[in-house]
Amino acid sequence: MTENLLTTPVPDAAPIPAPATPAPAAGGARRPANVPEKFWDPAAGRIRVEALLKSYLELERKLSSMVPMPGPDLADPDRRRLLGALGVPERPDDYAIDCPHGLFEPDPELNARLHAEGFTPAQVQLVYDLAAERMVPLLQDLAAEFQAEREIERLVEYFGGEDRWREVSRQMLAWARKTLPPAAVEGLSGSFDGVMALYRMMTSDEPAALRAGAGEGGDGPGDERELHAMIRDPRYWRDKDPAFVAKVTDGFRRLFPGGA
Repeated sequence: MTENLLTTPVPDAAPIPAPATPAPAAGGARRPANVPEKFWDPAAGRIRVEALLKSYLELERKLSSMVPMPGPDLADPDRRRLLGALGVPERPDDYAIDCPHGLFEPDPELNARLHAEGFTPAQVQLVYDLAAERMVPLLQDLAAEFQAEREIERLVEYFGGEDRWREVSRQMLAWARKTLPPAAVEGLSGSFDGVMALYRMMTSDEPAALRAGAGEGGDGPGDERELHAMIRDPRYWRDKDPAFVAKVTDGFRRLFPGGA
């Protein structure tokens, strides 16, 4: 008799076999995923306790040798320990600061502030060196300006007032630029004695001492030829060497004894 397929129940499906699980390594269980391979003994199927303990002790040693980050408290022992490791002295007075220029001396209050901020000796020395580096040119400029003002005051007084000095200085500058080498004009116009030498030469109309290829002077010190060479010397017009300037000034006085 034929089965009615419309009423025949569907037979249960055959179970799908599970994937084969690889056999554990010979000797024991598989290595857990959270256990590093270097700590697993595949032959015994267990953790290498000795290797794990050795690694832990090494990590503990490294951590104990590290300097902890200090807090803001100046009395924090961790902070003092870190600063000491960096070379910061115990007290601000222990900074050894060198000020060979003589412009200033180490300042205790400044040193205390730098010490509180954890400055090392090298950093403190750098602060002082930078201060001197910036101050030296400034002080030199101030000194030059002050000296120039004093020299101008002397010239104004000598020539009888500012108006008279302006007129004389204008005449001297025009005459000097036309008559003398540029180096001589620059060198002589930088001091009272130099300006007076220019004035004597202009009023006596004897500029030969400074002209290029000046005349046939004598052979002794102070003659025209030697004076011409001296004012071209950088020690006179650039370095303003006091001894050298005095020697040139004396030479002018010898050549122009009757000047104003």
